[in-house]
Amino acid sequence: MQNRKRLKLIFLILFLTAFIFYIVYEDSPVSSQPESNTLLAVAEVHDGDTVSVMLNNKKEKVRLIGIDAPEIGQRPWGKRAKKYLENILSSSGWRVRLEFDVEQRDKYGRVLAYMWTKDGKMANLLMVENGYAMLFTVPPNVKYTNELRVAQNEARKKELGIWSRKGLKERPSDYRREHERQNLIY
Repeated sequence: MQNRKRLKLIFLILFLTAFIFYIVYEDSPVSSQPESNTLLAVAEVHDGDTVSVMLNNKKEKVRLIGIDAPEIGQRPWGKRAKKYLENILSSSGWRVRLEFDVEQRDKYGRVLAYMWTKDGKMANLLMVENGYAMLFTVPPNVKYTNELRVAQNEARKKELGIWSRKGLKERPSDYRREHERQNLIY
């Protein structure tokens, strides 16, 4: 009789543990992180640093870590940044791989990730290298900060994109502060 009660208790504990694990990790997009070579479909490009992908059979907004691209309202650079990111993703067949850092979601519920093309190029880095975004570090997600900083310094030196003479007049973060009444978070 004692053994039966113990067995039932052990079964109940195992069941509850499995149930809690399922609840906690089922809705998290990173609970089943894509393996390093799992490609995800890009569903939409919102702007130069926010994209939606199909992750765990649902559409998830992804904010590219480490960069800040001009907002769409920052003419002409917002639209140019979006178009450049679309070109990167188009050349990758609209298929990407995500790499996560320490924090995996932001305060808006977006997935935070480094986005890699199917040929192994980091979209975050390409945006900065070519002058369509600037370094935007938010600890603890700092894995590629040095690479992004070097890319930004080179883009500035070469006066590419937003760093050109007719470049961006206001940082995206300053623009968002000035226009916070508008819904700028995609």
